[in-house]
Amino acid sequence: MSMGKPPVKFFAGRESRYIAEKIAQKFGTELGKSTVTVFSDGEFQPSFEETVRGCKVFIIQSTFPPLDNLMELMLMADAARRASALEVIAVMPYFGWARQDRKDKPRVSIGAKVVADMLNVAGVNRVMTMDLHADQIQGFFNIQVDHIYASALFVPYIKNLNIPDLVVAAPDMGGTKRANAYARFLGAEMAICYKLRKQANIVDHITVIGDVENKNVVIVDDMIDTAGTVCLAAEMMMGRGAKSVRVVATHPVLSGKAYERINNSVITELLVSDSIPLRGESPKIRVITIADLFADIINKVYNYQSISSNFIV
Repeated sequence: MSMGKPPVKFFAGRESRYIAEKIAQKFGTELGKSTVTVFSDGEFQPSFEETVRGCKVFIIQSTFPPLDNLMELMLMADAARRASALEVIAVMPYFGWARQDRKDKPRVSIGAKVVADMLNVAGVNRVMTMDLHADQIQGFFNIQVDHIYASALFVPYIKNLNIPDLVVAAPDMGGTKRANAYARFLGAEMAICYKLRKQANIVDHITVIGDVENKNVVIVDDMIDTAGTVCLAAEMMMGRGAKSVRVVATHPVLSGKAYERINNSVITELLVSDSIPLRGESPKIRVITIADLFADIINKVYNYQSISSNFIV
């Protein structure tokens, strides 16, 4: 006698309920019941308020700061494993600590590898994430990683704008592969920004390789943090004769003076996803939801279907 597919249940960390509810709704279900007990010293303990025995459990949580978000995901995964879940899938639209993907100077940690090991030890069987800072982070895991590209959402949006004289720009040398993929699908030319940093988050000098004169530029990146680099790049490109500058950045980290910089910049539009909730407001920011994309991927994984058709880049 053949057995049916195991039941599937969705749960969310506290800071990602806003997107988890959308994903669950698009999948055709509701979020499972879970609570978090917070102790007076700040320590907390997640708890599932319904059975997960024999279930495929999807825990949705982006691991942006504070560190509590990452810790909550770990504890929820451990709780599901100890409650006899059949499989624990961590759905991490934003994979925090991904910028620490190598030793870029002596005596530093490789934070992305540490997080990968922690997820494994906590009992996670599979990870779903989007636009990792570096593709090779997938190799830090000994479990299945579904690496989703937000280009599946952003490329159609840009195409629909019908922008003439389009140039796709990489914000740095490391982003050339991503920008090249966008340029290929949009049938556009490409430019590369070259920046010199003396310390983290502070750009000392920036220039552009490629022709941007009389062009409409779209800068493509995996995340936008302090917005210092893209605002400087946009200003420099406009100074070189560009007609407009838009920015596409999957993860809106937007820390420090980011909102102020964006509002005062020459950037026409900043296109981001809702992998991280916006902490401020700007008339220049447009958010495209990832809920449909993740719900579709989860549905295909649950039904043992290929997800290759969801990949543009």
